[in-house]
Amino acid sequence: MSADSRPVVLVHGWKSHPGIWDRLVEALDGEAIPSWTFDHSRVRGASVESLAILLQEFIRDQRTETGYCGPVDMVCHSMGTGIARYLVEVLDKNARRENVRLLVGLGPPNNGSSLAELFFDPTHSPRILKSLGGIFVPRRFNPGDDIIVQEFRPGSNTMASLRAAGTRDDIRYRFILTGNCNADPEFFPPFHGKTWVKTGTGWVTTYAGDGIVPHADSWFPGPGYDILPHDPASLIHSPNLYCHLHLPKNPEVIKRILDHLSNPEASPGNGCPDCLAMYRQTERGERTV
Repeated sequence: MSADSRPVVLVHGWKSHPGIWDRLVEALDGEAIPSWTFDHSRVRGASVESLAILLQEFIRDQRTETGYCGPVDMVCHSMGTGIARYLVEVLDKNARRENVRLLVGLGPPNNGSSLAELFFDPTHSPRILKSLGGIFVPRRFNPGDDIIVQEFRPGSNTMASLRAAGTRDDIRYRFILTGNCNADPEFFPPFHGKTWVKTGTGWVTTYAGDGIVPHADSWFPGPGYDILPHDPASLIHSPNLYCHLHLPKNPEVIKRILDHLSNPEASPGNGCPDCLAMYRQTERGERTV
């Protein structure tokens, strides 16, 4: 394998599976870009650190098997971004043995997950869990039994470790977010097209999010961000494709991933003007509700 065929490491999220990458893998194959798909769907009861170690071992095994020792790119969905970031920023922060050129995150809860915190709210939790049962969480799901949910609460030790480590200056970070700029309830029907987020005055819902992850959960200074869709008309035709669950198979998201892989130095920030306006409000600490 040559440097011209730099592999992409794919990391799926919580309660997900490698099949979410099928359309992206097909697109990567079309560009002659190899992919290494990390499958942690059968791992039960593991912490973020344990999964990051498994990811590290997986990458090393792939390098041994293929003989490739150059830089890799990483594309991650949702909490999978946290697993990858924990590997490169916490476990490998000083040694920098992991040779990563680019890290792309789709709907990443970089600051912790508002929804994970909401699962423990005594007022809202029962209704939220019922709404998401069989859609985003298993039916009769108990968040207190799930270590990943606990570790993605914003105040957890895991999130504190990521904040303390900070990003690496030898890695390009690109995060792809989506928003419901048309206020279409079909964007994510369980929440009527909105996303839950906690503010200084309590819980609110916002269109500045993908149904699961609000923009406020993803944003921190430094990385580049894309806010999609670029054209609000895309939401008219396929609003649900822009919700969190479907980001890895969204054609516009896949195209943006390929753009970043081909030129990680390109400036991000393309997107729907209304979504960008909502994102800017999040960046300033405001909320759109």
